[in-house]
Amino acid sequence: MSRITKAVFPVGGVGTRFLPATKAQPKEMLPIVDKPVIQYLVEEAVASGIEEIILITGRGKRVIEDHFDHCFELEHNLLEKGKIELLEEIRGIENLAKFIYIRQARPLGDGDAILHAEKIIGNEPFLVLFGDDIVDSEIPASKQLIEVFEKKNSPVMALYEVPKNETKNYGIFDPISNEGKIYVAKNFVEKPDPKFAPSNLGIIGKYVLTPDIFSALKKAPHGKDGELRLIDGLNVLINERKIYGLKFSGKRYDTGDKLGFIKATIDFALKRPILADSLKKYLRTLDLGS
Repeated sequence: MSRITKAVFPVGGVGTRFLPATKAQPKEMLPIVDKPVIQYLVEEAVASGIEEIILITGRGKRVIEDHFDHCFELEHNLLEKGKIELLEEIRGIENLAKFIYIRQARPLGDGDAILHAEKIIGNEPFLVLFGDDIVDSEIPASKQLIEVFEKKNSPVMALYEVPKNETKNYGIFDPISNEGKIYVAKNFVEKPDPKFAPSNLGIIGKYVLTPDIFSALKKAPHGKDGELRLIDGLNVLINERKIYGLKFSGKRYDTGDKLGFIKATIDFALKRPILADSLKKYLRTLDLGS
């Protein structure tokens, strides 16, 4: 069994839920306090043993490449001003991992984005992280998934219990059985009406996949909108092997949702000693009504 060292980040989406802020910048670059969402996710991957980051980008995403690239002018400016601690932090970003960028010419779905990484992945298992799900946990959520993969040697995805009336907003995991927090899948249902949802186990954007997902995606049907979705490839693959889900430990933030983004900003700011006291004082002054 190969050690998982590669992660695929499909970041070609247009971020319509955050317009107009995302008209000229990627949603993945929106900052939680002072760090863009995509950096939190890259750091999670690296803390889980990942060495190569493969970003599937699209039009208007060049700024993501620039963020993880060397910036001589900025570093020279910080050095001249004696801001050594900040300089080291900036230098650390480009050295997090090996970065590989692949352009997805048209946004034809997350399944199509993952297919773009096939030649680089080869015959290895790999991690997939989408740009909307940040998990604050003692053990990185990706590492928790990798640990399950190492036991089961099969694909595994992150599961999150959602309110029954919100199943229409998620891909839903239909389980056959479970051993504690590890579930075996029967199939997957994309955004079902709450009346027909097989469970309340929402699938969030963290997966460990095996290379046979590529052949499954090539067999999977495209949607009416012409897009190829990962969930449809998984529904093909499940006929060939077991697929697992893990109810991970940690607090999840949906940073693709405005309220989720605000909650993440407040909570992560409260974890910063330099901000926590002043922010708490400010929050206490708010008249929140009922």
